[in-house]
Amino acid sequence: MESSMKCKSKRFALRIVNLYRYLCDEKKEYILSKQILRSGTSIGANLAEAEYAISRKDFLSTQYIALKECSETRYWLDLLYEADYLDKKSYESIITDCDELIRMLSASTKTIKTT
Repeated sequence: MESSMKCKSKRFALRIVNLYRYLCDEKKEYILSKQILRSGTSIGANLAEAEYAISRKDFLSTQYIALKECSETRYWLDLLYEADYLDKKSYESIITDCDELIRMLSASTKTIKTT
């Protein structure tokens, strides 16, 4: 599951980078785009960091941080959509990926916590 999550989070980060470019270049939006760039790329970075956790508690903590960043990213996506920076098709496509990551991270943290 970890490698799948890492792979999905990296692909998601690349989508976020492309979204950031689009928002800056096409929509001339620089504030929200910077926020989503930070949180959306942080998910995979935290999963990469978790690989070298010094303890189980450290690993779980880093997984939770990735989950929180994913939740924050969802907030920014919702805001961008509601502010008409994203059309419905683009929003639905990327929010589906975000929600999938949230489900995976949530399941992972619950499993780690109970084992």
